[in-house]
Amino acid sequence: MFKNLKSDLPASVVVFFVALPLCLGIALASGAPLFSGLIAGIIGGVFVGALSGSKIGVSGPAAGLAAIVLTAIGTLGGFENFLVAVVLGGVIQMVFGFLKAGIIGYYFPSSVIKGMLTGIGIIIILKQIPHFFGYDPDPEGDWAFFQVDGENTFSEILNTVNNISPGATLVAIIGLSILLLWDKVLSKKGRIFQLVQGPLVAVAIGIIFYIVTQDSGTLAISSEHLVSVPVPEDAASFLGQFSFPNFGAITNPQVWITAFTIALVASLETLLCVEATDKLDPHKNVTPTNRELLAQGAGNILSGLIGGLPITQVIVRSSANIQSGGTSKLSAILHGFLLLISVILIPTLLNMIPLSVLAAILFIVGYKLAKPALFATMYKLGWKQFVPFMVTVLGIVFTDLLVGISLGLAVGIVVILLKSYQNSHFLHIEDVSNGKHKIKMSLAEEVTFFNKGAILKELDSLPRDTYLELNLLKTRYLDIDIIEILDDFSIKAKERNIDIKLVSKRGVIENPISYSEFFRTRPKSNLSLS
Repeated sequence: MFKNLKSDLPASVVVFFVALPLCLGIALASGAPLFSGLIAGIIGGVFVGALSGSKIGVSGPAAGLAAIVLTAIGTLGGFENFLVAVVLGGVIQMVFGFLKAGIIGYYFPSSVIKGMLTGIGIIIILKQIPHFFGYDPDPEGDWAFFQVDGENTFSEILNTVNNISPGATLVAIIGLSILLLWDKVLSKKGRIFQLVQGPLVAVAIGIIFYIVTQDSGTLAISSEHLVSVPVPEDAASFLGQFSFPNFGAITNPQVWITAFTIALVASLETLLCVEATDKLDPHKNVTPTNRELLAQGAGNILSGLIGGLPITQVIVRSSANIQSGGTSKLSAILHGFLLLISVILIPTLLNMIPLSVLAAILFIVGYKLAKPALFATMYKLGWKQFVPFMVTVLGIVFTDLLVGISLGLAVGIVVILLKSYQNSHFLHIEDVSNGKHKIKMSLAEEVTFFNKGAILKELDSLPRDTYLELNLLKTRYLDIDIIEILDDFSIKAKERNIDIKLVSKRGVIENPISYSEFFRTRPKSNLSLS
């Protein structure tokens, strides 16, 4: 891990600044103590980060569970009773991992995963507009369309017009300018600008601006527009912030229902994030999903035992990690340590950070997830990709993450069933090595995203220095998800010295540069091989 410290340390600082307000905001939206969100962020970074098989995924409290937590604390009779459900939920997640339920993550089509990333990017931008202008009645981390403050995403933006804070807005504009300058110009000028990340400079300027303008009637930033980390007076008051589960409530059936709900929703969110993060990963690493469920389960057990919120792998922090150059799990672990050290040593300094500057950082994260060019790309792939993509995006924006994913998945399944039939013998492996690593892999007539898990597993298990013959002579329909798997695998193949010979009706080619280009037949489809 430590050989990547020069890239992982700067990335961890960016993830820390993204995670800090989200940990606090999700706790506030969940009706839980603010410190519980920080506990979950620290455990998600240090503990889950160490156990996870993901190189660039980052875990912490999840916005998708906020509504469940808010309801459960009330119905279970208090936060301590709810913590029992968190611990039990972690145990159930570990059972899922031992039962190898992680394979479910491979059965989400590419169009839905891309829709999820784009929808989250749009939501980040929309939700940060009020914070950017210094209007903060809705807490950070509330990603649902119908907000905890009684407004919805768009009415909150309209309300912002009459509640602009001049100081918060000005420092946000300065911060955004610094971020753009750093990203587009300075990062290419020298190593120092890569080691010292733009978000760190923007936050430092934000703190200086707050201190300098404290006595200014117009530009002063009031406390409700700043980060709000609990500040303990001494060691005893710090330790007093931890809560512990009341295991006397374990006989309550509602506790078990809540535990199963947490385990199911947290596992689904984690698996979705794993799939999306692997797609964003420039090195195209494949995360072991069953190990991830075990790591998340262990993290939730520990979080529940010391008063933390439920944990999942989360795409906002993970994508910020990737965008900032994180290359190993060290960046996730370091961000957890930064959370821990900062809340112990410098909580007062953290409480000088304007939320509007952090909103500017999240603007950049959101834009990189939802670039306008992606809509054109998905449209060119044809309606079978574009419709599930758009349904997922709109579902996430106008409902929440899980509902949007469910709608997109339902449409994706209908589309794929209209196009293809199931074939149980879709993959045939033949070892023709004769003492050498020489593998022949034949695909059947119809290969859809339902077959992603098995194909990913087979490709990932190929040894180094292998000569792979990929035979598609009988294949009439190849889903774009499989083509993307091949494109992603070609990067790993170079790293592992694997040569690929592609045999199809269109000809024979060695180590194609782009499978997408090879299979493309007309502007709106690259799926049909006949």
